[in-house]
Amino acid sequence: MKASRLIRYYYLRFIRLRGDPHELALGMTFGVFTGMMPIMPFQMALSVALALIFKGSKITAAVGTWISNPLNWYFLYYFSYKLGAWVLGMEGYGAMFRTIMDMVRSGAESMAIVQKIMESGGLMVAAFLVGGVIMGTVVALPSYFIFLYIFKRIKQWRKSGKS
Repeated sequence: MKASRLIRYYYLRFIRLRGDPHELALGMTFGVFTGMMPIMPFQMALSVALALIFKGSKITAAVGTWISNPLNWYFLYYFSYKLGAWVLGMEGYGAMFRTIMDMVRSGAESMAIVQKIMESGGLMVAAFLVGGVIMGTVVALPSYFIFLYIFKRIKQWRKSGKS
């Protein structure tokens, strides 16, 4: 399938999403939040669980996790650790951090990366998670309002009879 056709297909699927704009935007916000966290194999499950708990759209929650993708995983892991380590006042984990980042850069399986982080100890895990939560919050809060606006506009566009 051509790239332009694939893009058009997903664009049409996106604008045809049904639901309350708040519910759709909330789901997307949970997806963006968890997508910024360095928990690659668990992002979608966590975002859908949050959407279930807080009455957001499960579909947009799953879609929102794709803010993280193979093109930016390295940066997400890097900055989540650096931010979390700074907040926690950590020092002395440089060699282990470089090993983990080498795994991310080389395209190692996400479960192998998670296992290496878990093996490196509680402080390393905490640094990644604290940094990811901070980054996720900073990006997710404005994303709610951006997507609320987008979904309201799509709803108005549909009502005007142009869909």
